[in-house]
Amino acid sequence: MPQGALKHITILGSTGSIGTSTLDVVARHPDKFRIVALTANTQVDLLYKQCQQFRPAFAVMLDDAAAIRLRQLVRDAGIDTEILSGIAALEQVAVLPEVDTVMAAIVGAAGLRPTLAAARAGKKILLANKETLVMAGNVFMDAVRGSGAMLLPIDSEHNAIYQALPRGYDGNLAASGVRRILLTASGGPFRDLPLDALHNVTPDQACAHPNWVMGRKISVDSASMMNKGLEVIEAHWLFNADADHIQVVVHPQSVIHSLVEYVDGSVLAQLGNPDMRTPIAYGLAYPERIDAGVAPLDLFKVATMNFVAPDFERFPCLALAYQALRASGTAPALLNAANEVAVAAFLDGQISFLDISAVIGTVLDSLPVVAVESLDNVLGADAEARIAARQQIDRMKK
Repeated sequence: MPQGALKHITILGSTGSIGTSTLDVVARHPDKFRIVALTANTQVDLLYKQCQQFRPAFAVMLDDAAAIRLRQLVRDAGIDTEILSGIAALEQVAVLPEVDTVMAAIVGAAGLRPTLAAARAGKKILLANKETLVMAGNVFMDAVRGSGAMLLPIDSEHNAIYQALPRGYDGNLAASGVRRILLTASGGPFRDLPLDALHNVTPDQACAHPNWVMGRKISVDSASMMNKGLEVIEAHWLFNADADHIQVVVHPQSVIHSLVEYVDGSVLAQLGNPDMRTPIAYGLAYPERIDAGVAPLDLFKVATMNFVAPDFERFPCLALAYQALRASGTAPALLNAANEVAVAAFLDGQISFLDISAVIGTVLDSLPVVAVESLDNVLGADAEARIAARQQIDRMKK
């Protein structure tokens, strides 16, 4: 696409935190971006408001009943937006010929199929869905390479690494003079809590992140540091780095979003206020830079930055993620599925915070790991892990 041409965008997951931040950036630059399709799971009212403002050609609700409600609201308002529903519709709007850019921001395994469809269609993909790489990294990366799709990571950490690596990085750390990738983590709300107090933490406490405003599931993942574990697996696929070349660094201020260490002793870091609009704007406008509405970083106000090695006793989920990455095959898919089920059970009050890692560990130890040759391998492992996780949770409740 010629630089400066109007970009036509589908947002998968427009009502989540990444989706709403993306629309905030888009609204600041109506001369650069056009929204073609918006999608959501069940949040009818918010998606309706987004349709009123951005007038997309398509809006998709994953839930059929929600789609019926949205269709009536749109019709009554005289908005010329076609309302679709279901997973097939998500894939449809991800591959529309008029769409060149797809923001993949659906949380969880539901985002896998439409994101993979966009990769196969050769779109520019702004990847904010962790599960696509965690569950099916080789399948997805093969699709990206096979179609010539452009892949830009939107997670603040991976976006920072992308910016700190050499332009045109080809996946060879050694040839690029890179010693290792340093992935920063805030440590979440429990980084300083006494270990024995972790037994009694509540879902609301786990969701009270000190630096970022996020959804409940990802907030719990941050509190357990599973979020960082999933990011380690993502970094492996995005940058072709093995587990031994990805170091997690706890950085409570969340000012340095990640770093790349080079063999000559240089360490390049990307800094900024903790606001997802920065990496979103970077991805939307790449290779240009545009205003994201983010306040400039005041280094004098930050004053001090701290760095601590992660405590694997405090954060067993991070250790489990490294274990799954080293096991390879379907192990990361098992890890992700078990975590989704365990986090949902914790948020529902069925298990304790510390039970999350216990459920995941049991699933990883009890289910076979097979090579990933197709999406069927991934989906099969995902289904098996969910069943095993629910069975383990039922045993815990007795």
